Amino acid sequence: MTASEGSLRPARWRGLPRGGTLLRVTLVAMLLGLAAAVLRTPSGCPPGAVPATLAPTPSANPTAAPPGSRGGALPLPDGAVGVPVRLAEPAALAVLHPGARVDLLVVPAGGAAGAAVLLATRALVLDVVGADTADGSSALYLALRPEQAQRAVGLPEGSRFAVVVRG
Repeated sequence: MTASEGSLRPARWRGLPRGGTLLRVTLVAMLLGLAAAVLRTPSGCPPGAVPATLAPTPSANPTAAPPGSRGGALPLPDGAVGVPVRLAEPAALAVLHPGARVDLLVVPAGGAAGAAVLLATRALVLDVVGADTADGSSALYLALRPEQAQRAVGLPEGSRFAVVVRG
């Protein structure tokens, strides 16, 4: 045993770490930071996803289309409920955008084509989903008053919805 092994003096470096040691320490620190970031990522977040931004507040002119209208859903106005609606004619979705106003019509299941019933007037379009798809997954997301929404979802299966676009 030497004199330095039996003492309680702190160990001292004989000089600064050399370039190779400093590079290894830096790489280990970077890998540990990357591992921590990966472990903190939510499980439902796909790689390369862009963080969500807050939805814009309703403007004074709710009929005006927001910038980038095809991809920007509007927030739900106070006192309204959101209702997804599948249209009988999905081609109508091509002319709709968030912020548009529509009249919602329904033909109850088994009803004649001329027996359309007006469910809601000037309903606000919150979002248009799948306007470009032809697989039946397209839908219109509307803001309706609670009583209108209750009538819309209480219809028998097989009822067909249509919209009349307002100017």
